[in-house]
Amino acid sequence: MTSPHITGEPIKKIAIFGGTHGNELTGVFLVKHWLENDTEIQRSGLEVKPFITNPRAVKKCTRYIDCDLNRVCDLENLGKETSEDLPYEVKRAQEINHLFGPKNSEDSYDIIFDLHNTTSNMGCTLILEDSRNDFLIQMFHYIKTSLAPLPCYVYLIEHPSLKYATISSVAKCPVGIEVGPQPQGVLRADILDQMRKMIKHALDFIYQFNEGKEFPPCAIEVYKVVEKVDYPRNESGEITAVIHPNLQDQDWKPLHPGDPMFVTLDGKTILLGGDCTVYPAFVNEAAYYEKKEAFSKTTKVTLNAKSIRSSFH
Repeated sequence: MTSPHITGEPIKKIAIFGGTHGNELTGVFLVKHWLENDTEIQRSGLEVKPFITNPRAVKKCTRYIDCDLNRVCDLENLGKETSEDLPYEVKRAQEINHLFGPKNSEDSYDIIFDLHNTTSNMGCTLILEDSRNDFLIQMFHYIKTSLAPLPCYVYLIEHPSLKYATISSVAKCPVGIEVGPQPQGVLRADILDQMRKMIKHALDFIYQFNEGKEFPPCAIEVYKVVEKVDYPRNESGEITAVIHPNLQDQDWKPLHPGDPMFVTLDGKTILLGGDCTVYPAFVNEAAYYEKKEAFSKTTKVTLNAKSIRSSFH
C-alpha cells in the first residue's frame, strides 16, 4: 500500500508513542515530558499528540504484561470480541486502533512515531515498513542529512514471511525509531538527546512540506531484513553458544562468509556460511532471547524517491 501523501496532501495528525515497551525508557521519558510541556513538538498547522502506549508495562518497567504490544496489531487481533481472557496488550491495541486508526482507513492518523530503545549497538535507526513510500523516504533522507555527521541507519522490515504487526501501523505512515545501545530500565543522556533530535528533524520536515517546500528526488541506503538468526541450541532448547566477540557491537558492519558468529563455552567458533556478505542488526538484543533471535541478517539496498510537494500551496 503506497501512502496517499505521494499525491501531496498536507499532513494534519501526528502521534508520538512512548512506552510501547515499558522498559525502554527514552520514549517514556520524552513523552511524559511532552505531555507536561509540548512546546518543542508543536508546529503551526499540525496536531501532534504525545501518548503513552502501554501504561501498565511502563508502571512495572517491564517490556509487556501479557504479550508484545508491538506484534499484535494485525486485523485479526484488532477485530476480536472483547472478553475477560483477551490479553491486556490485545485490548490495548484495540483501544489504540480506535483512538488513532482505524488501521487501513482514511480516518487514521497520518503519521505515528513509535519510540524504542535497543540494547544493541545500532545508534540512531529509523524503521521503514514500505519501500514505495516516497514521503517517508524523503523524510528519512532529511533526518539523516540533518543528523550528519552522526550516522542514522534505515531498517526496512518489508518481508514476505516475517509479519510484524507494529502498533504504529494503525497510521497511514508508521515510523519506528530505535536508539541504542541502552540497557532496559536505564536512561542515558546521549541516547535521549539523539532521539529528541530525530523527532525535531522529522517535525521540521513535515512543517516545511506543509508550507509548500518542494523536496527534489533523493536516494537513501537502507538495510533490508532477509533472515532472523537464532542462537545455537541443544535438544531441550537451551542456548549452547553466545555471540562471538568479533560480532558483538558490530551492528551494520559487513559480516562475510567464514566470519565468526558464535562461540561455545569450550571455545568452538561457529562461522557464517553461504556466499553472501550480510549486515547484522539487533545483535544480541536482550528482548529477543525469548523470540529466538540472536541477530537479523540484512542486505544493503538503495531506495529512490520522487520529488514531493504539498498540493495545499
